[in-house]
Amino acid sequence: MWIKICGITRLEDALSAARFGADAVGFVFADSPRRVSPVQARDIAGEMPGRPARVGVFVDSPPEEVLRIAEYCGLDLVQLHGNEDNEYCDALGDRAIKALRVAEKADLLKVRDYRCRAVLLDGYAKTTNSGNGNGGGGAGIDWKMLRVIKSGRPVIVAGGLQPGNVAAAVKETHPYGVDVSSGVESAPGIKDPVLMYEFIERARKADYEVNDN
Repeated sequence: MWIKICGITRLEDALSAARFGADAVGFVFADSPRRVSPVQARDIAGEMPGRPARVGVFVDSPPEEVLRIAEYCGLDLVQLHGNEDNEYCDALGDRAIKALRVAEKADLLKVRDYRCRAVLLDGYAKTTNSGNGNGGGGAGIDWKMLRVIKSGRPVIVAGGLQPGNVAAAVKETHPYGVDVSSGVESAPGIKDPVLMYEFIERARKADYEVNDN
């Protein structure tokens, strides 16, 4: 199970994520309350241990700008949340994660269309009761389809995840990974170490249970 803590703005949060066993941390370079500058991201990344991976989050930035920031900050991967196409992904080499908004079943089929390292599906909250963590009916999306879609690449689930529902998300979708940001925060851009720890532990336990059955 690949686990990413996104929206990192402080070194202490990055270090906590690493200590708790996160596989990746994300730095947002697009408009967001969690946006950081390349200098901030570089400073944080430079003080981190070798693991977790550093991921930059971008929205429709020119590919040459993405590559420049990736090199400057020492990013391992880039996550694309705009209208980037396959040619754009190709320009970044084997480091692109393409995020897709999921509103209906047809959107799940797009997983197979992209040439990238992984696909991130942003929309799990629409089929989840975030209050108790039990899967719900939502917008009529059958997330179990992810188990049978032959995408040829890893699928990461995101959107509304938090410690109370991540286990249900893992058990329902059997993803390669999960991505969380606001669900482990005490304020925008400020991570809560207890919530980060609980999220990572519950995600890993659910993944173990899924693969052990």
